[in-house]
Amino acid sequence: MRPSDRTPDILRTVTLETGVNRYAEGSCLASFGHTKVLITASVEERVPGFMRGRGVGWVTAEYGMLPRATHTRGRREASEGKQSGRTQEIQRLIGRSLRAIIDPAALGERQISIDCDVIQADGGTRTAAITGAWVALRQATSYLMKEGLITKDPILDQVAAISCGVYKGVPVLDLEYEEDSNAEADANFVLTGAGDIVEIQATGEKRGFTQGEFEALFSLARKGIGELIALQKQAAGA
Repeated sequence: MRPSDRTPDILRTVTLETGVNRYAEGSCLASFGHTKVLITASVEERVPGFMRGRGVGWVTAEYGMLPRATHTRGRREASEGKQSGRTQEIQRLIGRSLRAIIDPAALGERQISIDCDVIQADGGTRTAAITGAWVALRQATSYLMKEGLITKDPILDQVAAISCGVYKGVPVLDLEYEEDSNAEADANFVLTGAGDIVEIQATGEKRGFTQGEFEALFSLARKGIGELIALQKQAAGA
């Protein structure tokens, strides 16, 4: 039995609330059960130095956790003077996931910066961030088109992410913290709306896992991401 009494193939309650920041060109509060991530998308009329003069745009992401996002207070990484390896790995994953569905030439020479701040963590913060980030990005690109700053929609597809794992010998969808911390194996799946794979991170935590178990996790992920894609469309008004 799962801690939440969900059956293996059921997502937590997911909401994607838009317009939660009055200043950003795009914003979304992504809630997966008790996990809550605030995402903003900011349009900047510049690109990184290595891209200047190429006439194409860039999408990048930053990720962080508020000090009391977890059971005990953590120190702000700024006070440590550097980001943790985990933070760097997650924000790179978010950036790669979004760039997979963007036409950089259609953006023109500008950058959209995605900021993902975890307000409350109960497992799956990176997957919630990716899923909500697409909604914020969709709003930012719609702003650019509405203002006449670009003429072609740069978004080629949707992208969403979900975690799955083997918990007490059973493949399950959308792990909350208690499951994640005790899983025998866990995986994060990032897929496009068309079902293409952007990235899969899969790890045996307490043991190796079989091909059959992996295929079961992948099947659960496809189902869950299909539901998230539908929620993204609703949130974005697509």
